Amino acid sequence: MSFLEVFVSNLIKIKMSDLKFSVLGESSSATKFIGKTRQFTLVVDEPTDLGGTDDDANPVEYILAGLAGCVNVIGHIVAKELGFVIKNLKIEVSGELNPNRLLGSSLNERAGFKSINLSLIPETDANIETLFKWLKIVENRCPVNDNLQNKTPVTIAVEKQYQVS
Repeated sequence: MSFLEVFVSNLIKIKMSDLKFSVLGESSSATKFIGKTRQFTLVVDEPTDLGGTDDDANPVEYILAGLAGCVNVIGHIVAKELGFVIKNLKIEVSGELNPNRLLGSSLNERAGFKSINLSLIPETDANIETLFKWLKIVENRCPVNDNLQNKTPVTIAVEKQYQVS
């Protein structure tokens, strides 16, 4: 059984339940966060020109990579459902944001991306009509795309850690 067949089979078994994903971690500096999810360690850092050590991708680069990774998985699943094979899938994703709000110098623009552009270049025998159909389905079924396109309730809380003497 191929990776894709195992992946889809496992998803079918659990499709009636919500899946919960989580990351737990700590800041190791003002610009670096080290998190754990399942058996993985994630390092989030800023480039040196933003005060970081450039040890890994920054938060917005992880968003772009998350979108690309999700589109990759869903793209292969949908291709199989539509009866064609993707031999290779090149994905280019970029986003543009104005740093003024995150730096606190202006509240005129939003802090997040103004726009995100994702280009897919599949190596496949599928015709262009099939690829257009494929793209619409992928856009609709990609959870990361859904989170970026639609409002998702986000709750941010703070807790004070007290030391007991």
